[in-house]
Amino acid sequence: MTSDAAGSPPIRVFHTPRYFADIGEHVMPMRKFALVREAIERSGLPARIEEPGPVSDEDLLRVHTPGYVQAIATGEPRALAESQKLPWSPALAGAVRFTNGGCIAAVSAALEEGIAGNLASGFHHAHADHGEGFCTFNGLVVAMERARVEGRIRRALVVDMDLHYGNGTASLLASRPWAFALSIYGNWYKQNRAYRDVEGERAPDTENSWSVPVPGGSGGAAYLEILERHLGPAIDRAAPDLILYQAGADPFREDPYSPLDLTHDDLRARDEIVFRTALERRIPIAWVLAGGYTPDVSRVVEVHLGTFVAAVRAREADAAGGAAADL
Repeated sequence: MTSDAAGSPPIRVFHTPRYFADIGEHVMPMRKFALVREAIERSGLPARIEEPGPVSDEDLLRVHTPGYVQAIATGEPRALAESQKLPWSPALAGAVRFTNGGCIAAVSAALEEGIAGNLASGFHHAHADHGEGFCTFNGLVVAMERARVEGRIRRALVVDMDLHYGNGTASLLASRPWAFALSIYGNWYKQNRAYRDVEGERAPDTENSWSVPVPGGSGGAAYLEILERHLGPAIDRAAPDLILYQAGADPFREDPYSPLDLTHDDLRARDEIVFRTALERRIPIAWVLAGGYTPDVSRVVEVHLGTFVAAVRAREADAAGGAAADL
């Protein structure tokens, strides 16, 4: 679908009905991916929605162990196949192939056109040999590795604004000195458990993964100030050829896991800061959706739609700035 009602070229976003698997009644609403697509289509904003193909074994095995890839494919051993806290099924095994394929496609499109998105998560809790926190394969690192192997990037930065610390990404980057992560979070995540008290205990910094906890009760002004203070220095240190942005919906004030006091407007402002900064620095940026457990799924969809709106606004502002500079 293409819409150019806003008078600018469409932004490419990736989605296929094959992202969905029926996992029954679960706190993770997999149907939201299709609902976000429908919301974008109704918005009249410039979007071109494309269907990605599935990720290959070759791509997965650059990041994940053969035993884990095989467990997800077959469902055995079952404990490993369900280590991400989702019930295994052949449909789930197929769905995660396509959501990770969407991450690869969004990165490729961003490198070609400056900005693109995938209407599924980056799965930042997934480790090399197991899954955690509803994350099977780490699409962020899988997509970065694909772009690196193809010679399209040398360095990359993950900007992770999920409510939860991106522990799987940090573990995978420990052996990848060319890749970096900035995780700004309100819940620490360790050993497949979330911890709300980020002031009492926080994830450690490493050489290339930087941990920025947000104190409980923080509102929009404090949250955005933390982002502004850390984003520029992280980009300076990483010197990336690509930014992958994990745009979490779960910091929202109505989310049952969130100790933060953030509105839809606050989260949209967050997204605009990230997109605007990347575009001003001429760094291609691909975003993914993440988190969001508010029982009224329409409230989660509103956050994710806001991320797309922010991408459109940031690109239009960048284009207007460029046009003014040419005068």
